[in-house]
Amino acid sequence: MIPLLRYHVALLIGSHRWLPPALLYAAFVAIGIRAGDPVLDGYGYAAAPLLPVAVWLVRACVTGEPPAARACTAAAAGPGRAHLAAVLTATLAATVLGALGTGFVALVSDPHSADHRTLVPMGPAALAGTLTALSCVLLGTAAGALANWPVLRSTGWAVPTGALAALLLLVTAASPANAAVSGLVTGSADGTVTVPWLPLGAAALIAAAAVAAACALSSRRT
Repeated sequence: MIPLLRYHVALLIGSHRWLPPALLYAAFVAIGIRAGDPVLDGYGYAAAPLLPVAVWLVRACVTGEPPAARACTAAAAGPGRAHLAAVLTATLAATVLGALGTGFVALVSDPHSADHRTLVPMGPAALAGTLTALSCVLLGTAAGALANWPVLRSTGWAVPTGALAALLLLVTAASPANAAVSGLVTGSADGTVTVPWLPLGAAALIAAAAVAAACALSSRRT
């Protein structure tokens, strides 16, 4: 699996297809998070856009190879393993962006509640922000895996489906991503830190199921 990951990482970097989602995320964080803003609000604001960014990166990775090259990779390593490596590469790329975003929040934000009166413990806050970001990355991975090849083979369907899935996962109350981000924003009102263990676990299960289904389907459609 390591050689496959190296191959897909090199393919993603060399194609520059990572650049648009990375720039979009950087712009979102730079514009939306100001020095002195409450730290929990900042973590929530930095985590939410990772979901559509992860969807975008999954598409960049699973469609990055020409059909002939993808067939060769699948023949050499197995279609399921080759597809899994592509999806994991996107997840790793989104995780790196999330780490940079949460680090930026920790550097510039005010460790107090929204009214700047209650001190927020930075250790638990950083943990909550990191796990919230990871929850968004995992759900974005799940949406990207189900909204692209081999599940949806038409670009005309894949792109709007991925965008709609990302939106719904952010705004629907039952979504783990929504629960994790809302927990940060709500806790910021009185300085309460809620570590989103349950949303993270749910996001991990959803991502594992979605990626497994996509990898199994890739074996049939390659």
